[in-house]
Amino acid sequence: MKEIEASPQPKKVFEIIKKREETRQAEFAGKAAEFKAMQAQAETERQRVIYDEQKKLAQHQAQTKSQMARYEDELARKRMQAENESQRARNQELVKLQEESSIRQEQARRAVEEQIQAQRRQTEREKADLERETIRIRAMAEAEGRAHEAKLSEDVNRRKLIDQANAEREKWVAAINTSFDHIGGGLKAILTDQNKLVVAVGGVTALAAGIYTTREGAKVIWSYVDRILGQPTLIRESSRGKYPWSGIFSRSTSSLAPGAGKGSASKTGNGFGDVILHPSLQKRILHLAGATANTKSNQAPFRNMLFYGPPGTGKTMAARELAQKSGLDYALMTGGDVAPLGSQAVTKIHQLFDWAKKSKRGLLLFIDEADAFLCERNKTYMSEAQRSALNALLFRTGDQSKDIVLALATNRPGDLDSAVADRIDEVLEFPLPGQEERFKLLKLYLCKYIAQAGSGKSGLFQSLFKKNQQKIEVNGLTDELLMEAAARTEGFSGREIAKLMASVQAAVYGSENCVLDPSLFREVVDYKVAEHQQRKKLGVAGGGGN
Repeated sequence: MKEIEASPQPKKVFEIIKKREETRQAEFAGKAAEFKAMQAQAETERQRVIYDEQKKLAQHQAQTKSQMARYEDELARKRMQAENESQRARNQELVKLQEESSIRQEQARRAVEEQIQAQRRQTEREKADLERETIRIRAMAEAEGRAHEAKLSEDVNRRKLIDQANAEREKWVAAINTSFDHIGGGLKAILTDQNKLVVAVGGVTALAAGIYTTREGAKVIWSYVDRILGQPTLIRESSRGKYPWSGIFSRSTSSLAPGAGKGSASKTGNGFGDVILHPSLQKRILHLAGATANTKSNQAPFRNMLFYGPPGTGKTMAARELAQKSGLDYALMTGGDVAPLGSQAVTKIHQLFDWAKKSKRGLLLFIDEADAFLCERNKTYMSEAQRSALNALLFRTGDQSKDIVLALATNRPGDLDSAVADRIDEVLEFPLPGQEERFKLLKLYLCKYIAQAGSGKSGLFQSLFKKNQQKIEVNGLTDELLMEAAARTEGFSGREIAKLMASVQAAVYGSENCVLDPSLFREVVDYKVAEHQQRKKLGVAGGGGN
């Protein structure tokens, strides 16, 4: 500034300096623009480098993904191939096992067919033997009949002689009575007259012989009639009479009796008599009864049944009700009665089925304790007679019958012979009663053993010679108490509940005032429950010892 002021033309100098400064400023601006351009170019290059790096990274990632996909695809193909190989090996093994199983089944089928053929040949031989035995027995029976007829004709002639001798003896007795005053002379005349003595002795002897012969002949004839027309000895209980004419009077009186049409449904209110069963089981038995009745009316073959379950669960009573509701006759036998018959068992079995076929209404043959008679035939302890009896029953039940319904009852269904199981069409399990069923059973037997005790009407003869049963007074025995007893008697069968109420009756009769109150009832229930538990322990201990 001092130089400018000292110069002669300061204004021009200032202008020059100003222009120079402006030029420098322009240069600085140009350099700044150039720097900015270079900076922008560098930024563009950096962006391009970043873009190239990102592009390379994306390409690398895509290449990596492609390689991973190819690797996974290769692994999947290898895994699928390994699975296919494993599946092929399993299929081959399965085919091999199926072939072996089919071979075994074919072998088993051939063995069964051979066994069936052998059994069939054995059955045919036994059938031929039975036919020969039947022919022999028939011939013997005919010979015995002819002998009996000859004996009867002989007896008739003998009776005529005896009657003549009796008439002669009566004549002599009358003569002796009229000449009682001359008895001494008459006796002397008889003793001295040999002819009269012979006639008298002969008459007495003929009379004694006639009486003896008549008695023995009547026994023989009655045994023959009983064998032909009577009930088989294997039958323990039957709705049919022992003889064809014996049931006419009982059926007529039962039909004329008051309340005969109501049946036993009024006892429990369930339409099933004294049998208390689970509702589903009772429904099935009623269905079977209706089906059996329709089967009989349509002349179709009957279906055989198997009842299994613990003892005392109502199998026998249910069979009775089933026969009654289906309109069939009913017969009961026990499997344990067959073994003591020995060699006669086969004949008795055939007599039983011949007798059953004579029923015009159809017959339900109930075999209780069937496992004692129809067990597996390969058991070592089974005698030859039992095996023959089982074969006889199998022979008579080989075809479905239109006359006989076979009902078996057992506690051990697994012990039955396979041929017997093959003849069964319906299988019913009788379990132990539940709490509701136990409650109904308690009410039933309370009414039977307690409430109705001493209320029955007795006849004149019984009132004179038999002491009347004392009436029991019941105080405070409510349904809640019976339900409590039903809950405590878990595991009791129907028979055990009946015995419990019989024990209650005995305890009441053993008391002083013959009154049943809740305390006495609970005391007897406690005792019977403890006794049941002790029996269970003894049963478990006995089973472990075996």
